[in-house]
Amino acid sequence: MLFKQLIEAFDIIDSKNVNGNSVASYLKSIKQDADIQVYPLVGPKGSTDMLKIRIPGLHGKTSGGDAPTIGLLGRLGGLGARPERIGYVSDGDGALVAIALAAKLLDMQNKGDFLEGDVFISTHICPDAPTAPHVPVPFMGSPVEMAQVNAEELTPELDAVLSVDTTKGNRVINHNGFAISPTVKEGYILRTSEDLLDLMQITTGKLPKVFPLTQQDITPYGNDLHHLNSILQPATATDAPVVGIAITTETTVPGCATGASHMTDLDDAARFMLEVAKSFGRRSLKLYDEEEFEKLQSLYGSMNHFQKLNPFS
Repeated sequence: MLFKQLIEAFDIIDSKNVNGNSVASYLKSIKQDADIQVYPLVGPKGSTDMLKIRIPGLHGKTSGGDAPTIGLLGRLGGLGARPERIGYVSDGDGALVAIALAAKLLDMQNKGDFLEGDVFISTHICPDAPTAPHVPVPFMGSPVEMAQVNAEELTPELDAVLSVDTTKGNRVINHNGFAISPTVKEGYILRTSEDLLDLMQITTGKLPKVFPLTQQDITPYGNDLHHLNSILQPATATDAPVVGIAITTETTVPGCATGASHMTDLDDAARFMLEVAKSFGRRSLKLYDEEEFEKLQSLYGSMNHFQKLNPFS
């Protein structure tokens, strides 16, 4: 269960004055020597605080081992949309899950439980993200560009990425809870991982839910194409396999809505991501079939031009 960590993290980030140092102090109160970086990232519409936490595994790369590293990325525009909206917005759920996961993993280490591989967790902290005019409510924006966040979070050390993001402002997912995407790698939308489906039904006790992707969804922002949201944007900046973890609702809910977050859904998603991190570090879980991916490339060639904003210019 991560209810404790979710509630504690929510109490901190549901504030007009929250910043990256506030969250870092909370995490260091759990484990004083935690490896945490906080620094400002300035974009065209303001700034936000990048937050990065590296949690070493027993046989992870930071310890000189070769266990694979997984990245757990909390995607969002902002935690708040002040002054248009007062309080924490639904769009912040990705960050909340990421922070709660960091707190849980640090607490586990205090209690003697270490994962095999390293876990890299990142999100950004912005209580007053800009919004775009829209009826009946404004849309969420971000003070920084997506490419800036990708450049900060995605490094060669990552062997897999889970991107968790609020994904409620649509009509193609009609389910309260969370849903996963097919695996995306180097411009290909691959088969949904059977290992992830197994873990999803174990952690939720329900049949797994998979949300649809289009080719547009895995192209970079800025090309004037429709995107479901930013959940698969990490796939445009890494060769590692990426899976989206979408926090979902049955009805269409704007990202800038307040009072629209559901702790039970966030706990389900966080527990699932934690179990994926455990299994991935042990090499008992795969996000894609390597042999089939190689055959795809041999038959149809590279698709990495879909990772580029202007591939043929």
